[in-house]
Amino acid sequence: MDTRSSKFIVYAIFALVTSFPSLVFAVPVDITYGGRFDLPIIDEPGPGKVAMTEAIIEVPDHYTIYDLDVRINITHTNVFDLQLFLKGPQGPRICLNYFDELTEYEIYPNYADTIFDDEAQLLIKDGAAPFTGRFKPRGPGKLEDFKGKDTFGSWRLQIFDMWDWHYGKLDSFELIVTVPEPATAILLTLGTGLISLFRSRRRQ
Repeated sequence: MDTRSSKFIVYAIFALVTSFPSLVFAVPVDITYGGRFDLPIIDEPGPGKVAMTEAIIEVPDHYTIYDLDVRINITHTNVFDLQLFLKGPQGPRICLNYFDELTEYEIYPNYADTIFDDEAQLLIKDGAAPFTGRFKPRGPGKLEDFKGKDTFGSWRLQIFDMWDWHYGKLDSFELIVTVPEPATAILLTLGTGLISLFRSRRRQ
């Protein structure tokens, strides 16, 4: 590669870095999908069956998940009747609030702006209804299991009502998706382009 080509590549790198300083220091981006549902939770499925209510969020975008949190609001006379599962478009399926219905069952209402977050300090089983704030899910499974998955497709919150007599509805359900900082993707793309340019000029 001649001196002129070398200078061209150096100038190109310098121009890219100085033209986009804000991108180099960009932070991860949170994107929220979902919202209000006002979906009645099925309570009486019939003899010998467990009632299941399903809320679906259709995500139209293709992003790689870096981190995932789930926010819910449920108005219900006893949320300890409910077992909550999140299922991704390509899997997996995890439980958000597992508890032993024989030894950990209580009677308290509502989830009020409850955020399931793997990085939360308090496990959901150690919280108290209406569980306002951030809580670490109690599996099987973790929200971390979705890391690296594509956001595109149907996300399902499956609500199982384990007992009769208590009633309520799903008010809202949201996915809070953290995607890698834009700078990472942009710099990787630019780097690939510069390498290709370097190789093509080297052959000349």
